[in-house]
Amino acid sequence: MTAPKVSINTDVGEGFGVWGVPDESPLLKEVTAANVACGFHAGDPDILRRTCDTAAELGVSLGAQVSYRDLAGFGRRFIDVPAPSLVNDIVYQIGALQAFARISGTEVTYVKAHGALYNAAARHEGHAAAIVEAVGLVDRSLPVLCQYGTWVWEFAVTAGLTPHAEIFVDRGYTDQGLLVARSHPGALLVDPGAAASRAWEMVDTGKVVSVDGVRATVLPERAPAVALCVHSDTPGAVAIARETRATLERNGVAPAPIGAR
Repeated sequence: MTAPKVSINTDVGEGFGVWGVPDESPLLKEVTAANVACGFHAGDPDILRRTCDTAAELGVSLGAQVSYRDLAGFGRRFIDVPAPSLVNDIVYQIGALQAFARISGTEVTYVKAHGALYNAAARHEGHAAAIVEAVGLVDRSLPVLCQYGTWVWEFAVTAGLTPHAEIFVDRGYTDQGLLVARSHPGALLVDPGAAASRAWEMVDTGKVVSVDGVRATVLPERAPAVALCVHSDTPGAVAIARETRATLERNGVAPAPIGAR
């Protein structure tokens, strides 16, 4: 059986104006893909330009991290936006990143939803369909990062797009294989060794132990591509990403950028 392509992604460019991290290169040096905020939950033109330049310099692939239009809430609040408007919002965000990527001599190679949109679309058929429709309108070759078995996954497969099964190195899981709320005491894994070990277990077995001790399925059998996410705002994110990469490599898996053509 052919081994899956494995990547490590992280969220970057999540500032606005004077707020944010001025130098994200330490984290970007440990990952292979950058989920770039496109202006709706965070990010502004200066940050987009700087982030694309840094990712291009380090050989890290660029993904559009699209969100509800929610700067005040950092994209972590559900917004009941009509599906046709959400499609246009997502197209707009992808296009903004594509322009700055081109200036930096690189390209957008995948799309991933952020925050509340990511979590809501797992079960909200209309918003899941909007994500898939928007990606299909912009570029059908762009992979969509999403959790296996969600509506986003199902719609992407039906539409003939390429979903990458995403698993989370630093987050706790429900019995259904989804993410627990950030308010849950087991929401974050901050020990680099423990997080990396669990990440390898997920890649190797397709299962994860939930916060309630249930083994939940997080990957399909024979997944062609697996995307591991380390959140940039998790305490110790750089160390977690570094240990995760080292653990994968010790097990014969070399993480690679996403979707580079």
